[in-house]
Amino acid sequence: MARRKDIDGSAGVPTFYGAELRYQRELAGLTLSQLVEGSFYGPSHLSEIERGERRMPMELAEHVDKVLKTDGFFTRRCEDVRKARRTGHAEYFEGILEAEKRAETIEEWCPTLVPGLLQTEPYVRAVVRATHPLALDEEVEVKVNARTARAHIFERDHKTPEYWVVLPEYVWRCPVIPDAEMADQLDRIAELARRRRIVPQVLPWNCGPHPLMTVGLTKIMTFADAPPLAYLESQYSGDTIDDPALVKKYRKAYDRLRAAALAPEASLTMIEAAAEDYRSDKQPD
Repeated sequence: MARRKDIDGSAGVPTFYGAELRYQRELAGLTLSQLVEGSFYGPSHLSEIERGERRMPMELAEHVDKVLKTDGFFTRRCEDVRKARRTGHAEYFEGILEAEKRAETIEEWCPTLVPGLLQTEPYVRAVVRATHPLALDEEVEVKVNARTARAHIFERDHKTPEYWVVLPEYVWRCPVIPDAEMADQLDRIAELARRRRIVPQVLPWNCGPHPLMTVGLTKIMTFADAPPLAYLESQYSGDTIDDPALVKKYRKAYDRLRAAALAPEASLTMIEAAAEDYRSDKQPD
């Protein structure tokens, strides 16, 4: 039997809310399944809310208050939790940060940088400093710590998303960090691929016109219990797309982009060769 994980209610607003939800549910002598009975949500959804990993939908909060007889507490505090900021991340990214943790599949394209989920600490720090040149050192470190923590989804023994990434060769032909650190960055990508945590494909720099060439960061996610999403990001804004017809178009464009890229094994060989070139103090061929 799996050991129940304690909830640290001091970690933030969502975990405080989740800890109180679990306390009230257990005080009432109800299981997760019993509490969601009669709602449109499953026990796993409620469990993620209790752990602070997911926000409470208003209709579920109303259902919980009715069953637990908590005088509207969870309904009143629901919006507070939904608005609670996760320190270190832009407000427009909040929903996507939560979605990454429960996604079944993530497909990503970033035309100028290594995608955030794959970035090493030095790479993150270089990007943060370039984006926020006047930020104090402590502000930078908060952002760096928050962004590197996202990669923990690849270390979970369960519910690890199937992550597919198309990497433009440009990202190591035009590095943003010193050679030794760039070698470590490429090693990180290769290591995740070798452990079967991700599937990388390289888009050669001379491939010519290709799908998604006119957009910035593009992320497509699918879920076991929700419709797929597409997320597009530019320098200071992000746009989450849930319209089924538009998401379908982005998924088709990503499939075409993937077809234009090198095969995964050939891509991994190229990534590892580039890392070795950086370790040898020479630019990759």
